[in-house]
Amino acid sequence: MPPHLGHPFRGPDYIPGPPPTTPGPPTSFTPPPQAGVTVTRTPVRRRAAFVVGTLALSIAAGGVAGAVTGARDPVVDLQQAAPPAAAAQGSITAAAASVLPGVVSVRAGRATGSGFAIDQQGHVVTNAHVVEGASDVSLVLSNGRTVDARVVGADEDNDLAVLQVSTTDAAGLRALTLGRSAQLRVGDPVLAVGSPLGLEGTVTAGIVSAVNRQARFGDNSTRQSAIQTDAAINPGNSGGPLVNAAGQVVGVNTAIATLGTTRSGNIGIGFAIPVDRMTTIVKPSSTDDQIWPTR
Repeated sequence: MPPHLGHPFRGPDYIPGPPPTTPGPPTSFTPPPQAGVTVTRTPVRRRAAFVVGTLALSIAAGGVAGAVTGARDPVVDLQQAAPPAAAAQGSITAAAASVLPGVVSVRAGRATGSGFAIDQQGHVVTNAHVVEGASDVSLVLSNGRTVDARVVGADEDNDLAVLQVSTTDAAGLRALTLGRSAQLRVGDPVLAVGSPLGLEGTVTAGIVSAVNRQARFGDNSTRQSAIQTDAAINPGNSGGPLVNAAGQVVGVNTAIATLGTTRSGNIGIGFAIPVDRMTTIVKPSSTDDQIWPTR
């Protein structure tokens, strides 16, 4: 149904009637109408205005890509926390404070994005499209330090990648707690954390708008289930975490919707890869020096 900018139940040719009158006290006298007086009412035509927009998905930092799989045993399943009780959920301030030390800004050639630490061995998750084709990758930590990183695995079909920093540099990272996206409900509060437009450590708040929205991710452009949120996501947020009110990662911010065919900023429709899918793709090795192959 096209949007109508007037009253939702009135058509474009609606002619309003006389305003309602408030009945006064009963009286036995009714004055006669004045002779020779004619009231002419001019019809008022209301023309509906319509706005036509083209909704197009665009990748928040440009490009598309995928996740990470391990090739050699043994592998370690990423641990996910149980969903928090409603009473245990903290404030937005507390959630942001707990997450920021584990979030990084990713610089890969001319591309920029975000990422977050998943363990204490220096593994960082981001979007594959952020580091696609880059030979030099660096991370800006929450304390302002810039460290080198290498791509140790990528899955372009799912737009996920894993980076590795040295053991010394890993000491400046705090591994984030992974939650469970299957427990999300529409209306749950969430935070998007990352580096939109190169602004490191930016936190935006919103809610879960949909939990099973179909969106196109990755090189194969197939539709995948995604978390939709109205938390502001802009170019540079790609690869950063979407977290719940308890500070647990529930998704990987990946794409935004735009009006028209040109890239633009946030319009309140962003998409994140569910963390439950991420944990089935990203399989860290129990061996510290294991290098995951790039697909």
